[in-house]
Amino acid sequence: MERQVSLIVPTVDELVRTDHEYRQMLKVLDWGKLTLPLRALYSDLGRGGYPVEQGFRSLVLQFLEDLSDRELERYLQENNAGKYFCGFELQSKTPSFSYFSYLRTRIGTKRLAKLFNRVVESLRASGIIRGVFTFVDASTLLSRVNVWEARDRALADRENRERDAAGNGKLNNKNVKQYSSDSEARFGCKGKKNFWFGYKRHVSVDMSGGLISKVLVTPANVPDHRVLKEICPDGGMVFADKGYCVGEVEAALAEKGCHSGVIKKNNMKGKNRDKDRWLSGVRMPFEGVFARVNKRARYRGVEKNGFQVLMQALAFNLKRLIRLVVPPLSGIVAEPIPLIAG
Repeated sequence: MERQVSLIVPTVDELVRTDHEYRQMLKVLDWGKLTLPLRALYSDLGRGGYPVEQGFRSLVLQFLEDLSDRELERYLQENNAGKYFCGFELQSKTPSFSYFSYLRTRIGTKRLAKLFNRVVESLRASGIIRGVFTFVDASTLLSRVNVWEARDRALADRENRERDAAGNGKLNNKNVKQYSSDSEARFGCKGKKNFWFGYKRHVSVDMSGGLISKVLVTPANVPDHRVLKEICPDGGMVFADKGYCVGEVEAALAEKGCHSGVIKKNNMKGKNRDKDRWLSGVRMPFEGVFARVNKRARYRGVEKNGFQVLMQALAFNLKRLIRLVVPPLSGIVAEPIPLIAG
């Protein structure tokens, strides 16, 4: 019996189920308007010269699925929903892994931050981000380098001026940049036992919808409260843990017109345990923001890891938005918000 072969090649749209979350994400955001500022960077990127909107969607997909560059290359080759999300047809040639690294460098952290802020401001203008209650916190971002190799180099270096009580060389934040291949990473500590080498991700979360409104990366040894001014909203109530309970935080909140929801330490005067118990209960659901995000740094250096946390925040917000926006707006997706579907 001869095998019948169809001469009609289906479109990738026909092969992706109608309720797929990628379809909803494409409706929530006006990708053309969002990536318009990036078109000035356009050149013949990759083998065929891909439009920058396709490239940017590919980078977003990478962080939606937590893929490496090589994994993303294969994902776009084999996954029809991934092709659909990024605007590729079934038989389109998709980018090689080297394209993604090049595009990230072309866009850069500063431009990406502007795109992220445009989305946040659009959400704010639409009332989805309200700024009434805001949760701020910091989480670990582990460096991808081998710390033991840096330690061995420090121990073997006779000119190492950092010594322990026995006179042996040691590795600490004063000299780690000399021995580590990630020269901007530092040792951090949260509590008395949680030590790590790398960076801190500082995040501001709008509590009305659980959306990330601000994000910043610092070396791991930068205290949480030193960064509050950078991620603090303008007005409203700010919820934070005991790490933010210092005098300069109160001054920073007052300067921004914010009311303090910071939990006080047990030995502080005026501590109200009932109030702090209530504050802990209110902020507890938003701790999950950090639990869902990969805690390993993909790159080396503050700026490159800033790109990572911005993309992770954008991907996180997209996943939240399709639950907050799309279902009630499914019949009027043409004009819900200025930027978010234009």
